[in-house]
Amino acid sequence: MKIGVLLHGNGVYDGTEIHEAVLTLLALAEVGADVICFAPDVPQHHVINHLTGEEMPETRNVLVESARIARGNIRNLASLTADELDALVMPGGFGTAKNITKWAFEGPQGAILEPVKQLILDLVALKRPIVALCMSPTTLAKALEGSSVSAHLTVGTDAEDSPYEISGIAAGIHSLGQQAEMRSVREIAIDRENRIISAPCYMMEATILDIRNNIKSAIDALVAMLEED
Repeated sequence: MKIGVLLHGNGVYDGTEIHEAVLTLLALAEVGADVICFAPDVPQHHVINHLTGEEMPETRNVLVESARIARGNIRNLASLTADELDALVMPGGFGTAKNITKWAFEGPQGAILEPVKQLILDLVALKRPIVALCMSPTTLAKALEGSSVSAHLTVGTDAEDSPYEISGIAAGIHSLGQQAEMRSVREIAIDRENRIISAPCYMMEATILDIRNNIKSAIDALVAMLEED
């Protein structure tokens, strides 16, 4: 099975959440998947000093930064087509809401990169499964806005501790015509009709072991879904 992994920078506050990306790659390797890491060749919205949380006066490229995680083995999104993939996995991090969409700044009405939107729509049309982790369900919801698909997605639960306003993000997902479900970091959401799996990961207060288990559950569910074909 050939699984695409969408990256969007390198580092939780301005790119891909590194733990989630690495644990995704580990879980996919454990099930014998052939992985294609890819990212858009676009400027990063901004660069954050991960020690202080302050913005830094420099510019970076999303594809170049993502290559750090992929150890250089990465494709430009522009060179990839949906028919090359059996499934897609989308790790989280602020980059999905800053570099792929503008959700971090403009909420659900913010724009999405058209090539990412088109790839997601093409995969949905082909009935290829998609796994969205952490904040990535918001990107998936934005891509599906205005389509005939109303997916069931989760970004966590407001019943347990979270660094983020889960209820507000869930309301944003709902405003785009999608369905937000409350799930803890010990759970995943599976939309069997639309072949979409989502997991909260670091949207909730969690340890790296919690994240490992959450991602493994999502990848195991993905494998089971692919085996149904």
